[in-house]
Amino acid sequence: MIKKFIVPLIVLCCFCFSVFAQGPIQSQPYPQRFFRYPLDLPPSTAGSFGELRGAHFHSGLDFKTNQQTGYPVHAAYDGYVSRLRIQFGGFGHAIYITHPNGFTTVYGHIKSFSPAMEKLIRDEQYKQQNFEVDFKLDPLQLQVCQGEVIAISGNEGASAGPHLHFEIRDTQTEETINPQLFGLTIPDKVPPTISAISIYHVDGSPFTEKTPRQFFAVTGNNGNYHLTKPQVINLNGQIGFGIITTDMNSVSPNHNGIYSCELKVDGKTVYTFAVERFAFNQTHAINAYVDYPELLKTHRWFQKCFILPGSKISLYPQSINRGLVTFNDDAMHDVEYVVKDIAGNTSTLSLKIKSSIASVNQTVLKPAGNLFRYDKVNEFSNDKVRVRVNPGNLYDDIDFTYSTLPERPGTYSAIHRIHNKYTPVHENFDLWIKPDSTIGKFADKAVIVSTEGACYSGTYQDGYIKAQPTLFGDFYIKLDTVAPVIVPINIRNEANLAAAKTISFRIGDNLSGIKTIAGKIDGKWVLMVWDFKSKILNYSFNSDIAHGKHIFELTVTDNKNNSRYFSAAFNR
Repeated sequence: MIKKFIVPLIVLCCFCFSVFAQGPIQSQPYPQRFFRYPLDLPPSTAGSFGELRGAHFHSGLDFKTNQQTGYPVHAAYDGYVSRLRIQFGGFGHAIYITHPNGFTTVYGHIKSFSPAMEKLIRDEQYKQQNFEVDFKLDPLQLQVCQGEVIAISGNEGASAGPHLHFEIRDTQTEETINPQLFGLTIPDKVPPTISAISIYHVDGSPFTEKTPRQFFAVTGNNGNYHLTKPQVINLNGQIGFGIITTDMNSVSPNHNGIYSCELKVDGKTVYTFAVERFAFNQTHAINAYVDYPELLKTHRWFQKCFILPGSKISLYPQSINRGLVTFNDDAMHDVEYVVKDIAGNTSTLSLKIKSSIASVNQTVLKPAGNLFRYDKVNEFSNDKVRVRVNPGNLYDDIDFTYSTLPERPGTYSAIHRIHNKYTPVHENFDLWIKPDSTIGKFADKAVIVSTEGACYSGTYQDGYIKAQPTLFGDFYIKLDTVAPVIVPINIRNEANLAAAKTISFRIGDNLSGIKTIAGKIDGKWVLMVWDFKSKILNYSFNSDIAHGKHIFELTVTDNKNNSRYFSAAFNR
């Protein structure tokens, strides 16, 4: 019985390897013809999987909806609704459907849910007395079939325009996976574009804003690219390469991200990047993938073709010496970039590198400050400030520096320069600043603010204000004693709202940010919806509000527990 399966198994393995080898670079095959497109529209995207975004890789496909809302959204496969989420920003309104094949699909920025989901969400919002809810459902609670209408497309949350954000995730690991690997392809016969390359003289040192760089403009078309000024590039020592590259498909003018990039030296691949799948706790590592200092300085998205030692992300399936190449032999070398989209359209760029033998006596750079290791707990302290950076928050070793700047009027500490803004932090670091003695009884109102405008709600701890900034930079202490602002739009005391559909306000906060919003009619909590784009807060009337006189109350509280209260009688 066993022998009967030997030959078919060998044939099957050879066939799978052949298909696998010729297709996109990926670690494993994914089921085909299971999932359908979530919209009954010709597939066109405004954003691709793994595309470069501010502080994250894009986690799905953004399906276009003709610049309007209102299209039916269909379940991509049989399954059950496993999670529902309403949030102020982000996806706004989102549905998660778990499928029996081990994957979960996600639908974001939707306008409205199916009636059954709407009821579950409203019940949960009133139970929690909160607009923002995020809850899981039992497998038998709300089942759906492939093609069933589950929602209406919209523009909710942090969306730049009407579209449907769609993801496929591994149910067990929650990693998000490129949907096009499941056969949900987009028509594409357009090869990627290459517009510039970069060369970094690393020479064994950590990568920083001080790493010597060379930039070269690139020109070409139809997948064939070359330096705008053809030349042999003279290099010596340990070198890293980078590239600016984007992609388009055949049905959209949007410039999206590539699928893969390979760097070859003398025909051998030394580095590979491929947007197959990643975990959400890795996505901030985009700041290790791009030339972060150059992005801040010039807004150019150079993608480094080498890996920083502290960057833990699954988008690097292969590398030799982390993609760094040492030129030290007085010979001519061929370097080639091979950039592909998921449809297999390919663009290449070849360089001629003249190598030279390194000088024997190279200068060893000594840290000017404190050496922080990317894989260790790192601490710095003096009588005014303490810093702790835990492992996993640095992508490379850094020469940590600290200095102070004069105190600003209206603040409660000097400005503390914590290293510099050109070094990215993966998640956050711990920062303690000792306030001036004048802070007194207002210590519980203290926040740590950066000169870039970010505010971190601090806690008073052993004579210090502690916060967890997400970036290095210049920080100082301020007090947040000002309550949020409430500006009524269509309600005043004794207003006649018989014909009104909503009660509307503009609300805002000057520093620490709004924490809670509580609306009541006749003493009973009612749902208030705060729109991310307009920043308008609305209550929508329903049949529960009878004709007659009512009292509306609104309390808005910030993260330092400063509250603003509004009250008005109205007639309905």
